[in-house]
Amino acid sequence: MNAGESPHAAQPLVFITGASSGIGQALAARFARAGYRLALVARRVPEMQTWADGQGFDAVQCRVYGADVADTDSIVAAGQACIATQGVPDVVIANAGVSIGMDTAVREDIDVMSRLLATNNVGLAATFHPFVTGMSARGSGALVGIASVAAIRGLPGHAAYCASKAAVVAYCESLRGELRGSGVAVVTLLPGYVDTPLTQQNRYSMPFLLSAEAFADRAFAAIEARTSYRVIPWQMGVVAKLLRLLPNALFDRLLAGRPRKHRQTGA
Repeated sequence: MNAGESPHAAQPLVFITGASSGIGQALAARFARAGYRLALVARRVPEMQTWADGQGFDAVQCRVYGADVADTDSIVAAGQACIATQGVPDVVIANAGVSIGMDTAVREDIDVMSRLLATNNVGLAATFHPFVTGMSARGSGALVGIASVAAIRGLPGHAAYCASKAAVVAYCESLRGELRGSGVAVVTLLPGYVDTPLTQQNRYSMPFLLSAEAFADRAFAAIEARTSYRVIPWQMGVVAKLLRLLPNALFDRLLAGRPRKHRQTGA
């Protein structure tokens, strides 16, 4: 047995952040059905463990790690604990993220943006960090960044979120080039609207809304195929690309008066 390899290595292992609800939990269920062992990470450990116990998972099938991806040392420690306990994962999904509206004229919202970027961007890189060396040495694996269709064009009131998700796309593209030839794939997924606690508070229409389970099915297929970039559902990808092609003046008029995402203050 190689160093860092689990005695259950015949069963593939997936490491998922933000696994206590929404997309992360749906992905965990989908990978479990496919025979993967689970390494689940979130701040809300009791809720996550209750869910895992409810699924009938034992300690071999599923391990729960408490971490805050906005705290680099915390998420790196979780990754290192996973390697020590379960081995180097076959798939790492950096799913944890936050979506909060902001107003640049409000001083407190600059701090909101700082925390959002710490979670959605630095936290993503810190999630991948513990596994890059081991995956490269093994010559296989997939690092999966969860971006958003909001990465494709900036939306009023969503400046921090859109900026962070555009950064996820660019970061993953850079990382893919860095790992070329190593055997490690980098997969970038851009969800459209998915029915989760994050989106249920939205004040605007959400075309092509998917359940978290439907998204997880499509995401699983893309990850297994090692697809480098995928918008889910594809219809939202078409809409977003068309919006990208619009002249700025027309795009701005089209979005004028659109309800904005809730800010943290509730204003």
